[in-house]
Amino acid sequence: MKQLWHMIERYYPWLLLLLGVDCFCAVILWISDIQVFQTLIGLVVLTSILLFSAILFVLNKRENTHMELFRDFLSDPTICNEERLLSAISQKEGESVRFLASVLREYKNESNNMADALRDYEEYVEGWAHEAKTPLSLLTMLLDNRNDEISPSLQAKLDYVRSQLQEDVTQMLYYARLKSSTKDYRFEDVNLNDCLGEVLEDYAPLLEEKHFVILNKLQSETVYTDRRGLQFMLGQIVSNAIKYSSDSPMLTISVIHSETADILSVEDNGIGVKKYNLPYIFQKGFTGDSTDSRKKATGMGLYLVKKMADDLNLHLEAASQWGKSFKIVIFFPKLRSNGGK
Repeated sequence: MKQLWHMIERYYPWLLLLLGVDCFCAVILWISDIQVFQTLIGLVVLTSILLFSAILFVLNKRENTHMELFRDFLSDPTICNEERLLSAISQKEGESVRFLASVLREYKNESNNMADALRDYEEYVEGWAHEAKTPLSLLTMLLDNRNDEISPSLQAKLDYVRSQLQEDVTQMLYYARLKSSTKDYRFEDVNLNDCLGEVLEDYAPLLEEKHFVILNKLQSETVYTDRRGLQFMLGQIVSNAIKYSSDSPMLTISVIHSETADILSVEDNGIGVKKYNLPYIFQKGFTGDSTDSRKKATGMGLYLVKKMADDLNLHLEAASQWGKSFKIVIFFPKLRSNGGK
């Protein structure tokens, strides 16, 4: 009904013209013979209405056909779809369609080339990251098995370097995965304490080097999420706490349960973030003020945490007191039972 009304609005001048012709014919009939006028006026009006309706029907069908052909052409600008559209439109419109077809096909070829290049880049980055893990594993094995042959100071430095390289490789690998068109997440019940323990073990050299005090208030809480994705998020949060730690660093991990979510809190007593910078901490490349501790920052860690959280359908919040603390809160939505609404 709405489409019909739009058609009437578009072609109402022709309807007025038709009604004008009817009025003219009615006047001629009335002048010629008033009895004939009374007999034929109803037939004239009915014929005009039917004629206008038939014209509307034909034009509407024609426009729908053109629109369908045009949509097919836009979604897949092949020569076949182009010819189908050209056969249904005028020659003047055809010139515009031919130009549009050449532009669309060129754009599609460029888009396909870019997609292939991106796929090659993703495969290269992932391959490089996996290859880089081999020497890192050898370095780890060397530090574990030959520690008696290495001085404690050198061992600490090598362990520190290994942890930094491991973090950089992991960050690059997950960045490539987050940008990939395919995801390999595996959602399952994950024990938060076990997951955190593995992360803290990976960052142990860096935490020990900074003399961190870890206050772990977790017990046996489980959440439904992707384990590797959560470990990556926690790793980046812990890494962020290490980079911007205070003189007597402390990391506090706790969880709060609500009716709708399990809320994991990771808080440090580091330098924090100024209030006016807090809304931007999850933006790509954001490093805040150019303090000495932030000059070497890439601004990628918390950005990747936010991207991973979005992929895992988790909500993030951040709070901070400048010079005193910084806290990241992760909301894990609780699964509703089958009978829930």
